[in-house]
Amino acid sequence: MKRVGILGSTGSIGTQTLEVIRESKEEKVVALAAAANIELLEKQIREFSPKIVCVFEEEKAKLLKQNIKDRDVRIVSGMEGLLEIVQLEEMDIIVTALVGMIGIQPTIKAIESGKDIALANKETLVTAGHLIMPLAKEKGVKILPVDSEHSAIFQSLQGTSKREIEKILLTASGGPFRGKTRKEMETVTVEDALKHPNWKMGHKITIDSATMVNKGLEVMEAKWLFGVEAEQIEVVIQPQSIIHSMVEFVDGGIIAQLGIPDMKLPIQYALTYPNRRYLKGERLDFSTLGKITFEAPDRENFYGLELAYHAIKEGGSMPTVFNAANEFAVKCFLEHKIRFLQIPEWIEKAMKKHKTIKNPSIEKILETEKGVYEYLESITPFDRQIGV
Repeated sequence: MKRVGILGSTGSIGTQTLEVIRESKEEKVVALAAAANIELLEKQIREFSPKIVCVFEEEKAKLLKQNIKDRDVRIVSGMEGLLEIVQLEEMDIIVTALVGMIGIQPTIKAIESGKDIALANKETLVTAGHLIMPLAKEKGVKILPVDSEHSAIFQSLQGTSKREIEKILLTASGGPFRGKTRKEMETVTVEDALKHPNWKMGHKITIDSATMVNKGLEVMEAKWLFGVEAEQIEVVIQPQSIIHSMVEFVDGGIIAQLGIPDMKLPIQYALTYPNRRYLKGERLDFSTLGKITFEAPDRENFYGLELAYHAIKEGGSMPTVFNAANEFAVKCFLEHKIRFLQIPEWIEKAMKKHKTIKNPSIEKILETEKGVYEYLESITPFDRQIGV
């Protein structure tokens, strides 16, 4: 039985991971971590009986400890708690489903402790791929992608060599505003941006999909996961979200992974790799599908994607600036403090302001993130909410 830890257990990926485990009963949950949702976390503890649980907010951790005093479980908090969890001896694989750069240090510590990583925290590789991938190789640790697109690429590569890759075709739905101009997007609201046509995801990643910044982050992640250059990664709009990504090989052959939009498949594959097992759910019916269509991405109106390619080519600390500026801007947008189109504008401003650090350490990565936040706070007044 595989022993599993989940960082971000109350979020979208975390709860779906627990659904997969609940259904199969072939994995044992030994550790959970969440930011502050102790009501849901308590239910998870009572159902799955983990050995250790981290609540990032210390006061919430104290409250949970009181609420769960009838159960034999250790409650920890903060970054120290996350780092303690990932070193748990009785754990084989850890699902890193935290949102944001908070996932970097726990992922590194987990790799150093010899744990396989089911990676759903793309910011880890976006900002620290140059540190993570060599460390994983040194420690003999598997990095198993959970994002649907990266899982699709990973599945398409089974039985082949990375040296045989000509091109990665990274698919995107285009989000809720596909085909719209910047003029048409001037007045979109938070509620509009959260209406993804195909996927049900957390708020942050849904906004990233609407701006297509998410696809830029995925290009960065793919570069590190599969050892390719940015020029070998082509974004293709596939509005039906049926083809999750493709790999073109040096002989011109293309292998794709298809299926209905359901995150449980990539989650389960990461947990069971290199094997597959039955997964309940809807199946793709080609007789009723009708058609699968493709488009080139609109890099003019959704220029966050263009900024991402620039950040990759610049390298060093620039991807951290791209990621941090986006995180900060999306948070402000969700709080109705800025307009939708200001998200890529802020990213661009932060990138132009930054002087690139080549091969940054973890300390420099975190300093860069802090500097981006301080810069964006300094240039924008937050004295009122705006109608967005």
